[in-house]
Amino acid sequence: MNVTDYPTHRETDLVLRSGSTVRVRPVQPADEPHLLAFLRSLSQESRVLRFFSAGSNLEALAREHSNVDYATVFGLIAVVGADGADERIVGHAMYARLDADHAEVALASADAYQGQGLGTLLLGQLAEVAVTHGIHVFEAEVLPHNHRMLSMFRASGFPIEVRSEPSELHVTFPTSLTEDALAHFERREQIAAVNALSLILRPRSVAVIGASRQRGTVGGELFHNLLAFEFAGPVYPVNPAAEVVQSVSAYPHVGAIPGPVDLAVIVVPAAHVNAVAEQCARKGVKALVVISAGFAEIGVDGRARQDALLRICRASGMRMVGPNCFGVLSTDPTLRLNATFGPIVPPAGRVALASQSGALALAIIDRAQELGIGLSNVVSTGNKADISGNDLLMYWANDPGADIILLYLESFGNPRKFARLARQVGRTKPIVVVKSGRSVAGARATASHTGALLAGSDVTVDALFRQAGVIRTDTLAEMFDVTMLLSKQPPPQGRRLGIVTNVGGPAILCVDTAEAEGLEAPLLSDATQAGLRAFLAPEASVANPVDMLAAATADEYRQAISLVAQDPHVDALVAIFLQPLAGRDDDVQAAIAAAAEAVNGRKPVVAVLMSSGDVIDASSVPVYRSPEAAAIAVARAARYGAWRARPWLPPTRPDGIDRDAAAALVAQALGAGGGWLPPATVAQLLTCYGLPLVEQRVTDTPAAAGQAAEALGGEVALKAIAPDVLHKTEAGAVRLRLAGGAATQRAAEEMTVELVSHGHAPAGFVVQRMALDGIEMIVGVVHDRQFGPVIACGAGGVLVELVNDVAVRLAPLTSQDAAEMLRDLRTYPLLTGFRGAAPRDTHALEDVLLRVSALAEDLPDIAELDCNPVIVHEHGVTLVDARVRVEQAAPALPLGARTR
Repeated sequence: MNVTDYPTHRETDLVLRSGSTVRVRPVQPADEPHLLAFLRSLSQESRVLRFFSAGSNLEALAREHSNVDYATVFGLIAVVGADGADERIVGHAMYARLDADHAEVALASADAYQGQGLGTLLLGQLAEVAVTHGIHVFEAEVLPHNHRMLSMFRASGFPIEVRSEPSELHVTFPTSLTEDALAHFERREQIAAVNALSLILRPRSVAVIGASRQRGTVGGELFHNLLAFEFAGPVYPVNPAAEVVQSVSAYPHVGAIPGPVDLAVIVVPAAHVNAVAEQCARKGVKALVVISAGFAEIGVDGRARQDALLRICRASGMRMVGPNCFGVLSTDPTLRLNATFGPIVPPAGRVALASQSGALALAIIDRAQELGIGLSNVVSTGNKADISGNDLLMYWANDPGADIILLYLESFGNPRKFARLARQVGRTKPIVVVKSGRSVAGARATASHTGALLAGSDVTVDALFRQAGVIRTDTLAEMFDVTMLLSKQPPPQGRRLGIVTNVGGPAILCVDTAEAEGLEAPLLSDATQAGLRAFLAPEASVANPVDMLAAATADEYRQAISLVAQDPHVDALVAIFLQPLAGRDDDVQAAIAAAAEAVNGRKPVVAVLMSSGDVIDASSVPVYRSPEAAAIAVARAARYGAWRARPWLPPTRPDGIDRDAAAALVAQALGAGGGWLPPATVAQLLTCYGLPLVEQRVTDTPAAAGQAAEALGGEVALKAIAPDVLHKTEAGAVRLRLAGGAATQRAAEEMTVELVSHGHAPAGFVVQRMALDGIEMIVGVVHDRQFGPVIACGAGGVLVELVNDVAVRLAPLTSQDAAEMLRDLRTYPLLTGFRGAAPRDTHALEDVLLRVSALAEDLPDIAELDCNPVIVHEHGVTLVDARVRVEQAAPALPLGARTR
């Protein structure tokens, strides 16, 4: 058997339907004794269903199944327990090739793990491996009464076919993961996340390990909070130095607790946490919240301690929040869980919060209480060693107690997965995020215009949030401003803002901020203006803003708000009030509240009360202290409303793509060491994706360049092939509008002398037919190691980085994404006929974006791609120059792989 290298990249953790975890990895010869023990542990029924006999030679099977070549024969095992002698196999799956296209597949799960989705996950991962080895069909022989196996095959999402044969059923299905299969795995993942978080946010019993008798300590306050908040189940203090903690009998270790423990909150020094976690594993604790600091946040030693802690959790199937976190909280009146050490409990409500920072979680709870915003759950994720923001999104997606989701993020574990989840959740529940680190996007080793445009900022994060419908705010204050609006009012259905005020200056500030944030303050309709003039003073302004002057009464506010809210040119309304005279009792606040409630949610109405002490006693009206804050909140909500209102479209894949031929070109380039592709290969690659590169010839000498110019005819452009020269124009490596072969040869000779003098001897020349005039754009890709392919489009040509007008999205693009990218550009009017110029073919440019997106998704080994300039004509586009760099991409994560 010709054994290939052990595929380390297939090792991963998987979450089962129950929310617990197992480790899945390829089988190795050293696993033979463990595999034999697994086969022997199967019940007689399971053995018969797997091997068609209870008396099979298990020793021979274990030896055969643990010695595979990882290509024609591939095996996966699911293990629990610590590495080494304590490791136990609970699942096994394998395929064996039958012919060039087919393989036989078989699998078995330990009796205790059946019904947990393990078999489906193993089958999906086997299918992924099979496809990479050219196996496109799986076959299986199943006993007629093996209903469990048939049900598993049918529930897997693969389109199976079943044929009856003597004494058995023959099952076949394709190894390719269909949309239905992928959807099935996503649903299974969500169920697993919900069950995992239920262990943490809805435990039946809680142990506090490190509970202290002394108030004012973390262990003392956390235990006190659990008692004071009246948790619905038993709370067990664990303290080896005390018999009683805060009037509750204590236990020396978790194993001494007489009853079951669902959740253990660990508050001990970092050096002792792992030993405590092992005790919890032996006790059968389902989940941990590790408050203790001293892990990955302190450096290499802490990272090693955290990795060891995670291995303990994985080996036993425990789930974990933290370490280095503030705790978890649920205000559900049937549970009342406050496993935090903070001094403040937020009011109960329908806003869920996750924060990587414990200190900011405390600040957010404090502010929520001040504003009267009720929270349903608070989870401080800390170092996110296990439970992450993605898990919480899946949990809160279908949580009837959560209407809005707030996230404070410092980092992403799996941003592409976050984007996919947020896009689904955001259709029904707003997700409001403060993401720190705007000025640091991570170092990118790029040598292209596209890389330069994307480096040094977090435009990639902005692109992710925009595509996924996430509301990004710059500060915690803005987060609460948006939350207050969306928890009380609907998101606007457009960007047109109406303003009613009794003071002009703040109204102008409101308009300025609104327009800076992408809103409009349009003129009100003639009918609305006439209605306002009927009761306002002659000096009042009724255009928009509606300035009713300082003497405006409560009744005038009520009438004006009602009229402006009905105006067809208005999507949202801001009512601004400044108390002009002391002692006035016009009850304007009550009038604003009554008028807003009369709108009845058709359009959002918010209030700005600029005098200290002013309060609106109405739960449905968001109140702000500055017009700028109100305008920003409305703008963020309007952007979300527009995103939610647009139809969901799948990624667009244009016709005329030859993916296999392109993959072969990239494979050949990687085999030659990767790096920047030669122009001829770039041209072939772009042709595979239907990208219209200008007609060109690649030559190796000045004389050959002259001959190529003669063959093309007309005016040509000459470009030197010099891979180490990034900006050819500045280096004198480009000549334009050359007429005839002699002129081209002479230019090539002069170019050679100039480049050699600067240490850049050209390897050849590209001779191109001169493209028609048009608007110069840039389209490019940078493969971000976290976010995947990032697509950029902007103003192009030699001034690309000076102009720095770029729109960014993450691949894969939809047709809507491509169109929006162009409209985001400041220079977009150049494409639509600026100052009487002919409009350009924006549809052709959008097609280029979609083809580049498909190329980047299909070929992850393309690290950078630069098309600059892309000339947009009145009809069609032409790619004039393109550069492509390839490098070996990291292997894709296995299906269902657990990421932090």
